[in-house]
Amino acid sequence: MLESLKFNPRIWFLLGFLGCVFLLSMGAYFQLVDGLEPCPLCISQRIAIAATGLCFLVAALHNPSRKGIKIYSLVGATLALCGAAVSARHVWIQHLPPDKVPECEPPLEYVFNNFPLTKTLKLMLNGTGDCAEVNWQLLGLSMPAWTLVAFLLLATLSVLQILNNKAE
Repeated sequence: MLESLKFNPRIWFLLGFLGCVFLLSMGAYFQLVDGLEPCPLCISQRIAIAATGLCFLVAALHNPSRKGIKIYSLVGATLALCGAAVSARHVWIQHLPPDKVPECEPPLEYVFNNFPLTKTLKLMLNGTGDCAEVNWQLLGLSMPAWTLVAFLLLATLSVLQILNNKAE
């Protein structure tokens, strides 16, 4: 089965990077065209997508040796799984009963300007009441659920790259 998935490592990493560009483009579209304001967890997921994409881009440009492929793949998988954890928390918050949803906080811009960085990061990773809103769905899954799927696919892409590299 791996034979049908065998690509040059640069292609794997380039595909991962293009997937991340697509995800960030969709986020920008929903925010700028459809007017959906991102919550703190959405912004955290975008940061994780950008970091994963940057890892894949550097790997594609670097064209590393076998050891480098393994390192880039592990870093890419780790970043994607961190993003998946944030997405999973977001999905969990969206499925909480209304009385268990966290309190809404001030807008992130206000928090960035008036609170210490540790408070801002905690807010971004824990989520707020704003994160419980489901503003968009496709096939019954919310945007954070689709982002979770995307992160898992990106992590799988990285792991397959490690396996692909061992098959040589």
